[in-house]
Amino acid sequence: MSYFVIIRGPLGCGKSTIAKKLAELLHAEYVSTDSLLEKLGLDKADHYEGTIPVKNFIEADEMILPDIKKKLEEGRNVVFDGCFQHKAQIEHLISNLSAAHYVFTLKAPLEVCIERDSKRKRVYGKDAARAVHNLVSRFDYGIIIDVTKSLDKVIQEILSYLPKP
Repeated sequence: MSYFVIIRGPLGCGKSTIAKKLAELLHAEYVSTDSLLEKLGLDKADHYEGTIPVKNFIEADEMILPDIKKKLEEGRNVVFDGCFQHKAQIEHLISNLSAAHYVFTLKAPLEVCIERDSKRKRVYGKDAARAVHNLVSRFDYGIIIDVTKSLDKVIQEILSYLPKP
């Protein structure tokens, strides 16, 4: 039985590294919602809200849902990676995909996120890290994972919640 996993958390917490490694171990499809937004030109923050509107995330989801549904029907697992700063985006995916699902919220102190961001090829900066950290931290969803430990320990913890192959 196939399922999908949502890995959410603030900028710099390691979610892409974790999601890609998880997808590799599960032989799953990897989907970066943040990259999808950028590719579709939907990654622009609303001037009044100060964040990317939820309608942009849902529009991006709608573009990929047919392909994701097909992969799940074929027995493939899917790993979504993104900030998921809007609860409605998570709920939209869950309500539109008739498969088991697991949501993990990755947690790291702001200072850790800023430090990790500063070591990337594409640095977003302290202001962006702070803003996204605040947005994502407005709510928790699913299973909370402390990502201040090693990558291997984080992966093993996440795998402990997922069905065994």
